[in-house]
Amino acid sequence: MNFVALTPFACATCSNAWKHGGADAIGWAIAVMLMCIVPIASGVLFLMVRIARRERAGLDPQYMDDYIPGSPVN
Repeated sequence: MNFVALTPFACATCSNAWKHGGADAIGWAIAVMLMCIVPIASGVLFLMVRIARRERAGLDPQYMDDYIPGSPVN
């Protein structure tokens, strides 16, 4: 794939890096972006699941709804 053809869609930093560094710049940019996004997204998911499990374990049974699928809503 010709990465130079994608130059108009890049910011000035990446565009100049492609001209001087070849196609390695796009690979490093994607790698750094993934190394930032994946840990943050997995951390948020982990904390959401943890909070939901703790909430479910600590909820008083008298406040739980008796949800039956297909039943009419009052």
